[in-house]
Amino acid sequence: MSTADIVKSMQSKFNASAAAGLDLVFQFNIEDGENHYLVVKDGTCDVQQGDAPNPNVTLIMDSETLKGITSGETDGMQAFMAGKLRAEGDMMLAMKLSELFPV
Repeated sequence: MSTADIVKSMQSKFNASAAAGLDLVFQFNIEDGENHYLVVKDGTCDVQQGDAPNPNVTLIMDSETLKGITSGETDGMQAFMAGKLRAEGDMMLAMKLSELFPV
């Protein structure tokens, strides 16, 4: 499964009601794959490949960690504590991902 497939699978789990009134950009820097970003705006979610100009939060991990978190096999907080996931920017927004993309 490619990084693009994993990120697209997140889009299918998107919880629009949790995104009401939000205007956020989540950057995913994948160490062994392609970078992607999610634009969450007013209840919509748009996935783009590459690097966002001004992300609110950047999450840095490998593709295996991304796959585990999006499938629910890996807890994001545990991955963070174990050093498999790093975040730059607004850390509280990283916590919002579990509301926006419930597994």
